[in-house]
Amino acid sequence: MGAGVTGVRRKVALDEGETGRVACASVIAFRGFDTVSGEVLKVAALVERVGWLTVLVETMAGGVVGGHWSRAELAVLASGVSRAGERLPSNAWMAMRTLGWTAVVPAGLYVPDRVRRVAEEQAGRVLRSAEWRAALVDAVLETWPAAGDPMKRSVEEWAALRAACPQGAAVPASVFRSRTRQVLRFLAVHRHLPADLCELEAAPGGGRQVALAAADKQLATLARCEDDPARYAVLTVRLPVRPDPRTRGDWHPVRIRIRLPPTIDAAAALHAPTLRPLGGRLRLDVAHTTAVPKTRRDGHTRAVAFDYGLNTLLTGGTLTLTGGTQPTVLTDGQPAFLRTNGALAKADRLRVHAEHLWTKAAHLELLLGGQRARGLHPDPAIVTKLAGLRTEHSRVSGRRRRLNAEISKAAARFMVDHARAAQASVICLEDLRDMESRGKGRTLNTRLSSSVRGQIVADVRHQAARHGIAVVIVPARGTSRFCPRCLTAFRHHAAPDSTRPGWKWATCPHPDCGYSADRDVAAWQRIGARGLQHQHLTVLDRANGTYVIRRTVQDLDQPVQHTKPTHPDPFEAGPDERPPCAQAATQGPRPTRSTISSRTGQWSRWKASGGAAAPVTHPPPPAARPAAGTAHDEHPHTAPTARGQTRRRLPPAHPRHPAHTAAATAKPETFSPKAEHSAPVGKT
Repeated sequence: MGAGVTGVRRKVALDEGETGRVACASVIAFRGFDTVSGEVLKVAALVERVGWLTVLVETMAGGVVGGHWSRAELAVLASGVSRAGERLPSNAWMAMRTLGWTAVVPAGLYVPDRVRRVAEEQAGRVLRSAEWRAALVDAVLETWPAAGDPMKRSVEEWAALRAACPQGAAVPASVFRSRTRQVLRFLAVHRHLPADLCELEAAPGGGRQVALAAADKQLATLARCEDDPARYAVLTVRLPVRPDPRTRGDWHPVRIRIRLPPTIDAAAALHAPTLRPLGGRLRLDVAHTTAVPKTRRDGHTRAVAFDYGLNTLLTGGTLTLTGGTQPTVLTDGQPAFLRTNGALAKADRLRVHAEHLWTKAAHLELLLGGQRARGLHPDPAIVTKLAGLRTEHSRVSGRRRRLNAEISKAAARFMVDHARAAQASVICLEDLRDMESRGKGRTLNTRLSSSVRGQIVADVRHQAARHGIAVVIVPARGTSRFCPRCLTAFRHHAAPDSTRPGWKWATCPHPDCGYSADRDVAAWQRIGARGLQHQHLTVLDRANGTYVIRRTVQDLDQPVQHTKPTHPDPFEAGPDERPPCAQAATQGPRPTRSTISSRTGQWSRWKASGGAAAPVTHPPPPAARPAAGTAHDEHPHTAPTARGQTRRRLPPAHPRHPAHTAAATAKPETFSPKAEHSAPVGKT
């Protein structure tokens, strides 16, 4: 624990075209060293001391928040100007002291001023974040319908609600609906509408954490180790040695050596962490800054776009914007899929298990409530069983959170890797914040509510920033409804070979197009085209640092042109692109497509252009040639290949799509839209 430390740079050197990227990584601390007593603190002792500090900070921060939890004081803090006309600093603790909202130390205790500063910083952050929620509640209450269901507002009422809210046009409808439901629950209990947010919600706490970013070197320092600065760092922080410190001597400096995760570069600038005692462990959220390429708001010529799905998590591809007076979006139409069926199935099993545990716990709570209502003492067996069910439910919930986090990170890596391979400078995603799991059936509602779309966007934005790739959120309306090649409204049905109504497959009814594809395959093309064609309307959302396209212009929506068939015809013989040595290994004329039996669907025979049977591979030497009538002489697929020779790859024995059967006897000269996908054929 006595290893030397080196100074930590607070800023990183930036070159031309670079910017600083701030990220956070979680680290677990296992032991500490008390520099005053020389005691080595194990995990339990270290967590205990940090817990005492956390309780002090949380108590003082909660007192500040509760003492100023009113709508008028929230407005003063959000205005940025004090009542005396003085401008408030950007740091929360400095703004709180400017307003005179200081933390009060519990009677009889000694707390350093830097610890009070941390408590005031956390209280200021909580109060500042409440202003946005207060503005939403004010808009909902101001436009509350006098008659009718508030959850079913008319078009005029929705327009009035968005006008009453600051930047209401950018707020998702789901956020307004959630606040409306909250007000309805308050109305059902108290029989009147709340006056504002401060009456609707109780004052929040200060948070069970210690944000050392508000302190200076007198309270905490973080430095890299001299022996291995890339992997280890040392945090020195003053901690109390008792839960009720009385004097200055009750605060001892403790050195905590932590191992930095590989996600923190050796050249990154480290910042003061946040301490979180959780589950018998001490977690440190270490913030760090690295130099990354700048992302561009517009000027993109190549993009990758992805569409979310239920069975297939992500479906996407690459699009290119051509120059000229009339820019055109080109794509090869070849999609990339990310399927996490096993992980999603496990998440569903955990969800069902958690619901069963919750149902059992609710039943036991009803039993205990009935016993208390009759004046009986609660049954100890029921109390013990209820505690076990709650513990098991919390464990299952933790497993669900970890699994969803892994799914989200895997999806983000998939999109970023695809963008880097395609040399794209932007990733286009659809905005699904307004999609709610209601009115779609019990199964579909559950699957929609269990998705992790928001976490995927946060993770892909975090990983893409490292490589200078922008993430743009585009409006989702109409992306699955219209054909990407002619912008005609789709006809949706269950499958490509079924006309039964459904949502999986889409077919264009236009006679000159006839595009037929999976709904998600068509959607990602519209998402990418909208992101490239409307990139001059991209704005930066200051709340989360994401580029957003909030409105679209109908005249800018242009069809997507395909450079080649999405699914090349396996029956069409194209040019031989093999190396010359491989071409020489195969002799004889190239085989042509033969007819397919409509009953059995198998090949009849390969026929050469002259009518004679064509050999598939180079004839083997006489010594190695099998005798006539043997198994190797019965079918060309089983013909042996000599060492060093190359076997020509034949089309599959069964067509992949019913359209191939209908087109087996005709060879188109040029590519046409109908040649790529045909309309669905009915089942026979």
